[in-house]
Parts: sequence; structure tokens; C-alpha cells
Amino acid sequence: MRVLSVIGARPQFIKAALLSAELARRGIDEKLVHTGQHYDREMSEVFFEELQLPAPLHNLGVGGGGHGAQTGEMLKRLEPVVQQESPDWLLVYGDTNSTLAGALAGAKLRVPVAHVEAGLRSFNRAMPEEINRIVADHVAELLLVPNEHAARQLAREGITRGVRVVGDLMVDLALQAAAKLPAEPPVLARFDVKPRAYCVATIHRASNTDDPSTFRRLLQGLRAVDSPVVFPVHPRTRDLALREGAGEGDNIVLCEPLPYAQMLALLMHAATLFTDSGGLQKEAFVLKVPCVTLREETEWVETLEDGWNVLAGSDPEKIAQGAKRPTPLRQGTPYGDGRAARNIVDALLERATVRAA
Repeated sequence: MRVLSVIGARPQFIKAALLSAELARRGIDEKLVHTGQHYDREMSEVFFEELQLPAPLHNLGVGGGGHGAQTGEMLKRLEPVVQQESPDWLLVYGDTNSTLAGALAGAKLRVPVAHVEAGLRSFNRAMPEEINRIVADHVAELLLVPNEHAARQLAREGITRGVRVVGDLMVDLALQAAAKLPAEPPVLARFDVKPRAYCVATIHRASNTDDPSTFRRLLQGLRAVDSPVVFPVHPRTRDLALREGAGEGDNIVLCEPLPYAQMLALLMHAATLFTDSGGLQKEAFVLKVPCVTLREETEWVETLEDGWNVLAGSDPEKIAQGAKRPTPLRQGTPYGDGRAARNIVDALLERATVRAA
């Protein structure tokens, strides 16, 4: 069986690390295509090195740009690669423009598409990620969902064939990596912070960075928090953060994006996470760190149960108050049994067998 995996952004590198290793272990031929959506070294190359991902066979080098231009260029450059490789499966992850381009390329070239992390919905179609998810799900032949909630959402949309509940790759890797971290990770000393005496923030979504007034309100909320807030700055946010004076005489500590293990260690010992990232919401949940989501909705609704995650939007008061709530006492286990990579490969093999019969 031949698998062509399309990746292009930080969360996809993290998810692909476990799955690529499992595909190799099972003797399955996988070739990686890097679209170039994330092209800064801190957002791309370091993850391949740290997570021991095999080098991409194809690097499309698309880079930045508007959503339409970026997705169109990906599709243009991806189609000949798919034709050349003629895979049994075209594998896409999550909800980025790389996901959309990969799903469309597979569908148009009649190559079966498998969507890892299918079935998620924020119900906010103003978010490009929501459109990407919906389109990928509706053209995929195999929908690899993290939990029963996502499977039920697909059923409500009329999608029941090819749906497999497999668990969550990002959660599995976070738990494995966290178990190997030292009790006192060096990253805390770097920022001169003590466990549970600081917070972490990340902001990168267009809804929070395209409008300076919205970003200003987010900073207002973070500045009202009664502890240091370590803020690894996404490339699309860097110039805006500097223009707004983040880190100048306030409690915000700016830094470059961190490698995976350092970010995980920083998150693991934080008092609160402030983020608009879907992946970090999950990681905070499984590491038992309270989260304040800087959006009005989340596709990871399980994190809201028992108060582990709260939605603050860009309301400065809600952001500041979110850091003052007590750590919840209870927590469910909505993200599988730790075997997502194995379950996904099983599903790929079984579906391919059914198709060949």
C-alpha cells in the first residue's frame, strides 16, 4: 500500500510524527509532501528534526499569501505530484489550507482521501478553518475521527460510511512526550518562572490578528493577569505584537516560537493557557492545565466539560477572570486509548482491502 501524506503546518508535523513512525513500522510506503504553508525554521524544520519526521520527498515551497491564492497555488503544484506518485491513499490532517488543497487534489484525481481529525465543527463559517474541515470531510472516503462526538456530527451531516473512531494523535504524542520531560525543565529557568506561577499565551488566528483593535483587547486582558505571561509569537503575529508594545514594561514575555518539547514543558507547568489554537486546547486539557480560549467557540467541545476550558473571545475582563478560576477536580477521557496511530493504519489497510474486493 502506498500513502501520500500532505502536511504544511506545525500541528500537522506533530500529528504526522506518530503516524509516519507507525506506517514505517508496518512496512507501508509513505511519501511526505510539504506544501510550505509554514516555512519559518522555528515553525517547520525544527519539528522535522526534533520529532524525527522523515524528510519530505516533495517540498512545494508555496509560502504565505491570502487564503485563495495560497490554496490555489498548493493545488496547482500538488496535482502533478499526486499523478506522479499514484498513491492508494492521499492522507490529510486537520483544517489548514494544506488540508483543503490535498483533499481537493485527491478528489479531482480520483485518489481516495483519508482525513485525520475529521468531524470537528466550530459552527463559525467566518473561520477559514471551518470551511476547510467541511470540504475535506465531504470529499474524503475514510474519515478518521478522534471521538464519538465527531462521529455523531458527521452523521448529522449525512456522512456515515467510512467513519472510524481512532483517537487523537496529538494527544497521544503529548502524553508520551510529557512522561519523558524532566521534573524541572530548563525552559522555566530561561524565562525565570516557577511552576504554576506563570501563564502561557499564543495568538495566531486571522480573526484575532487581522484587526489591530481586537488584538489590542487581547493584550489588555493578558496585561490584567496577576503573573508573567510567556508569549511565543507566531510569525503572522510578530510585527503586530511589537507595534502594540507587548512586552514593554508589562507582564508579557515575548519569545520566538518554541520547539515541541520546550513548548510542552512550558505548558505543562503553567497556571493557565490563553490561546486561539485548537491543538493547544487539547494539550492543555490532557496535561490538566486550565485553558482560556481567545475565541467565541471551539471545535474541541469536550475541553469545556468540567470547566477545564472557557471561552473568552476578545473580552479583556473574561480573559483576566479566566486565570483566577480554580483548577477543576474532575476530567473525562474523550480522546481515545493512546493507540491512534495503530488504529489509523488498521483503518487504512481494512478500507483498502474492502475497496479491492
